[in-house]
Amino acid sequence: MFRAEAKGQALEFDTAGVVGGNEVFKDRQTGSRWQQSSLESISGPLKGARVTLYPFLLTSWGEWYRLHPDTLVLKPMPGYIDRLAEENRLIKEGLSGKGAAPPGVLRTDSRLAPKAMVLGLDLEGVNEAYPLKELQKARVVNDQLGKQPVLIVHQPDSDTTTAFLARLNQQALKFEAADNQAHELMDLETHSHWDAYGNCISGKLKGSHLDELILEPEYWFAWSEFHSGTAIFIAETGGTR
Repeated sequence: MFRAEAKGQALEFDTAGVVGGNEVFKDRQTGSRWQQSSLESISGPLKGARVTLYPFLLTSWGEWYRLHPDTLVLKPMPGYIDRLAEENRLIKEGLSGKGAAPPGVLRTDSRLAPKAMVLGLDLEGVNEAYPLKELQKARVVNDQLGKQPVLIVHQPDSDTTTAFLARLNQQALKFEAADNQAHELMDLETHSHWDAYGNCISGKLKGSHLDELILEPEYWFAWSEFHSGTAIFIAETGGTR
């Protein structure tokens, strides 16, 4: 999900094909073309400009409704509801990790299967891929990207993953799960309790909130194509490769 603006100009986008096995969009205002995974304009008057990610949460309807019971739901367009079963089948197939990269991919990385699902994090030019299967094992990840301590939380019952700067008032914090679904966490420094969305709910730090980071859900072939040499998180060792 992107902020639909660049260089102070609001933009509207249409799909415009595929380059390097990755979707491309074209803005209506200038005719510039934009690469999905790099967030960059690859041709046109805005070539070289970048759009920024807008904070979003990829989760189940049940978890979203628990968090936002008064949310509005868009009514499906005519005919779309008839396609939901097939769309859900394709989503489940995609999450299986099976299959080859599409034609035209410019760079491949054999460290993971092409269609392994990863959550990518890019922070101040340092990036790392967190495979979904590894997050399902680890659930709570204390990591460091460059000079920044980060926290990744995966709730397996809804496959919801959130990420934060693990620092408060200049103090780096480390966390562990306080229950087996990582719905609640505890920081090791003050033993305060936090929810999985960066809010401290009890203890010395009650009322505090961690700064949110934006994870990018991608197939491995797409993330690695545009993040050459990216680190990969491994749950068994708590390290990277």
